[in-house]
Amino acid sequence: MRILVTGGAGKVATSLRTRLAATGRVLRLFDVVRPAGIEGAGAEEVVLGSLTDPDAVAAACRGVDAIVHLGGQSKEADAGEVLRANALGTYHLLEAARREGVTRIVLASSSHAAGFHVRDDDTYPDGLPAGVPPRPDSLYGWSKAAVESLAGLYADRFGLDVICVRIGLWFATPPQNRGLATWLSLDDGARLVEACLSAPSPGFRIVWGVSRNTRRWWSLAEGEAIGYHPKDDAEVYAAERIAEFGEPDFEHDPELTRVGAWWCDWPLAQRMG
Repeated sequence: MRILVTGGAGKVATSLRTRLAATGRVLRLFDVVRPAGIEGAGAEEVVLGSLTDPDAVAAACRGVDAIVHLGGQSKEADAGEVLRANALGTYHLLEAARREGVTRIVLASSSHAAGFHVRDDDTYPDGLPAGVPPRPDSLYGWSKAAVESLAGLYADRFGLDVICVRIGLWFATPPQNRGLATWLSLDDGARLVEACLSAPSPGFRIVWGVSRNTRRWWSLAEGEAIGYHPKDDAEVYAAERIAEFGEPDFEHDPELTRVGAWWCDWPLAQRMG
């Protein structure tokens, strides 16, 4: 099985590479720069190019069985940049996948596509559903909402199986107090990607990229429906985080009760700085 990983030189892809390694599996890494530490014996391949170049994307998709799409703009930027890198880049990828007959795609969306949704335990006692309508908190989040919409189009029109992951904080350890609720561990991130790759005929889905955190208030039901069963809990870091940042209030603090946290408040110029 050959899996194309876009953004192959990035931090998330780097953490996934060893975790996705398996007998009979080849990872094709696509990025504008060469990833470090390429494995030998054909376990990894490199294709250099940009998501904004449709010919390069088409070449990267040739002969692959599935795609894990991590590439694009990962931070706030002006509208032209986030739409070019994320929306247009994803269009090039989905179109190339369709033409090449690649039907299984995992797309990195973001919690910021739903940033203005708030914690509501009365309405959602099992956690905020992953498929709540987009409420982006930034131009970056808007571009990720566009990616989700485009993925739905390709699933409905062309029958692709596309799972969009609204990623929380995908780090080795949970950053800040917010991470006590929204952390996605490196191992759980790999478990989630594996579930997305192996779920039978998922069609179009949206799932949260989050671990089984004690203070989590996002739903795990959508992930569990495709076989994602996270094992890690940010609570093991709670004492350390509270000592550094103070006791968090996940019921009233708007930085902790909104999906997008402070992204909902920052002036655009500050977010872009």
